Amino acid sequence: MANRMHSQGTPIDRRKVLLALSASVVAGPAPAQTKDAFPTKPIQLVLPFPPGGSMDPIFRSLAEAASRELGQPVLLMHKPGAGGIMGTAALASMPESDGYTVAVMHNSVIRAPLVQKVNLDARTDFTYVIGLFNLITGICVATDAPWQNLGELMAEAKKKPGALSYGTVGAISINRIVAERMARMAGTSFNMVPFKGGGEAFTALIGRHLDVYGDPGFGAQVRGGKVRLLATFTDEPLKTHPGVPTVKSQGFDLSIDSPMGLVAPKNLPPAIAQRLGAAFRKAAADPAYQKQLESFDMQAKLMTGEEYAAYARMAYDRDARMLAEIGFKPE
Repeated sequence: MANRMHSQGTPIDRRKVLLALSASVVAGPAPAQTKDAFPTKPIQLVLPFPPGGSMDPIFRSLAEAASRELGQPVLLMHKPGAGGIMGTAALASMPESDGYTVAVMHNSVIRAPLVQKVNLDARTDFTYVIGLFNLITGICVATDAPWQNLGELMAEAKKKPGALSYGTVGAISINRIVAERMARMAGTSFNMVPFKGGGEAFTALIGRHLDVYGDPGFGAQVRGGKVRLLATFTDEPLKTHPGVPTVKSQGFDLSIDSPMGLVAPKNLPPAIAQRLGAAFRKAAADPAYQKQLESFDMQAKLMTGEEYAAYARMAYDRDARMLAEIGFKPE
C-alpha cells in the first residue's frame, strides 16, 4: 500500500515542477524596475519661498493631492533666497534628472539672467512639467491708510516723488517692473522695497511700516479687513472683489500675466515627465487645492509642459523689452 501511494504521488510532483519551470521560461527574470514603477520613493517639491505666505498652503495642498495620485509622498521643501530664485535655480545644475526633485517655477526665475549674474538659462536648463495657475497682482494699502482709491494714491505719489514705499517680493519681479512703469506713466516714482515673502510684506503693510504692497496673495488679508485693495493688474475686474477696478480702467494700460508651475532638471526622461504632468494635472482638480487658489485669488491656468516651455521663451523676450524700457541695468 505504501509503495502504491508513493508511485501515485510521483507523477503529481513532476507535473508541478514542469508547470513551474514552464512559467519561469514564459515570464523570464523579474526586472529590478520598470518604467511603470515610477515613483518608488518620495518626491521633493522645492518651494523657493519662506513659510507663511500664500504659496505655502497652495502648494502644500497640491503636494498632498499629488501624493495620492503618485502613490508616494510628495514632500514640500522650503528653499527661499534671492527673491524666490535660489531654490528653483539649484535644479539647473543638478547632474541627473530622475523625476524625484521638482521645483516651483515663476517669472522671476525666467527673468533672472536679465537682471543679475546667475548660472542658468530658464529657456534651456529645465524640463517644464506643467503650468498650474496665474498670479493675480493687486495694489494694497492698510485699511487705516489715507488712500481710498488708486487715484488718491497716485496723486500723493506725484506730489512726493520717491517718498511712498512700494513693496514687492523680490528685487526685480514683474510686479516691481510694472509698478515702476505705472509710476513713470504718472510722472513720478516710488521707493521700491523688496521682501523675501508675502508674509513679512503684509506684516509691514498692516503695521504701517510700508505704504503700498503690489503683489499676489492679497485675498485673505482683504477679506479679513486688514488691508484695502485699490486696484488689480487684470484685464477684467475680479468677481471675488466687486467694486475694485482694474489698473487699466484707471488710465494705466498695464496688466500682468504671470503663471506658476513645476519644472524638473533638464533631460528628464519623457515617460517620467508625462507621468508627473498627468499626476499633477489630476491633483490640480482636488477640491482642497482649488479652495486654496480661490482663497488667495489665484486663477487656474493649466498648461502642458511643452506649452509652459514655450511661454518661458516668450516671457524672456518680453521682459527683456520691458527692462530696457525702464532703463534697468543688470547688476
